[in-house]
Amino acid sequence: MSVWGALAGGFLGTLVLTTALSAGSQLGLTRMDVPFLLGTACTDDRARARVYGYALHFLAGLAFALVYYAAFVVLGRAGWALGLAFGLAHALFSGTTLVNVLLPAVHPRMGTPSSAADSSPLLEAPGFMLLNYGRATPVLTMLAHMAYGAIVGAFVAGSAR
Repeated sequence: MSVWGALAGGFLGTLVLTTALSAGSQLGLTRMDVPFLLGTACTDDRARARVYGYALHFLAGLAFALVYYAAFVVLGRAGWALGLAFGLAHALFSGTTLVNVLLPAVHPRMGTPSSAADSSPLLEAPGFMLLNYGRATPVLTMLAHMAYGAIVGAFVAGSAR
């Protein structure tokens, strides 16, 4: 197992994850726009927000790949199936605690379930498993994160050979 395998898998996995979520948005399956959601934490300029958001999402993807790698090392094994399971846990964390508790705490433009609609211009609160962005959003989010995990797991396992 190699940290470089984890980072390579994290890069490719994030590319697949981001592409799947963007495709879902473009196809009308979800209203979620992860780059915009993340980027507006840094700026209110819509064009710059997407650029910053893509950069932040890729950095987060690499960081999560390192967390996956640490878990693989602790468990003493890696593979696409274990990575897929980690991806499911990752999706559940992202759809609950990350976007509903942690992100609103640091995001100056994101609403919460308790904020008033007229208090200031805010992004819509994501809701449990991002349901406020569409009924297909939780499924798309889970599948994309599971693909990410499978890719990271396969790359880490492959780097051990």
